[in-house]
Amino acid sequence: MLASRGWASEGSPPATAKYVMIAAPHTSNWDFVYLVALGWLHGLDFSVMMKHSLFRGPLAWLLPKLGAIPIRRDRRANMVEQMADAYAERDELILIVPAEATRSPAEYWKSGFYQIARAADVPVVLGFLDFERRRGGFGPELRLTGDVKVDMDEIRKFYTDIKGKHPQNFGQIRLKEENEPL
Repeated sequence: MLASRGWASEGSPPATAKYVMIAAPHTSNWDFVYLVALGWLHGLDFSVMMKHSLFRGPLAWLLPKLGAIPIRRDRRANMVEQMADAYAERDELILIVPAEATRSPAEYWKSGFYQIARAADVPVVLGFLDFERRRGGFGPELRLTGDVKVDMDEIRKFYTDIKGKHPQNFGQIRLKEENEPL
């Protein structure tokens, strides 16, 4: 599918079996389609978080097969703890997180990717889709230091020249927590 549309893959998936992968820029519904195609190209099984209430009826068996992980919002354990538990229970887990959490410009990225990676003690991989160059793939693997500003400076540096399908919708690459501790 990628080659037929003029796309190519760049970078290689990390050798590690567990990581959080940022999916950015997230400016179009096409992002998910290309990301899944990249995963198939590399033989990877990506996972995404979805609210548990979607796992009913015919979706109850389909969503897990597509890599969806149910997240309970009605339990005392928060999303970060639930995902850290999921990493502890599995031998392999590649969690895809669209850090912007929207296809529209956002003032801040959501810090869930950061908090999950720290709690599960797994690296963050900088995944990307560059619609201008028709390239998608894997950037560097980062071990987060806990210094949010320093870590986010590395992330900002990587995404500087990458263009989403609708570049005007790619918001600022920053977390609210850069000015305060997590």
